[in-house]
Amino acid sequence: MRVACEVPGDREYDLDLPGDATYGDVVRAVGYSVHEASVLVEGTPVPEDAPVEADRVTVLRLVQGGMR
Repeated sequence: MRVACEVPGDREYDLDLPGDATYGDVVRAVGYSVHEASVLVEGTPVPEDAPVEADRVTVLRLVQGGMR
């Protein structure tokens, strides 16, 4: 399965994933862990354990921080 993946501020990837891939696999394929990034399909977050059904996704890196 081919999936076009945009990582804002980084680059675009053309991923070749197995047919049983999950959105968590997409995150790992672009070098992040599921704890530091989320996948969006048409602007809507999808669960990391859901099977990939879209041919174009965005991986959005999550930012942690707070007040000191």
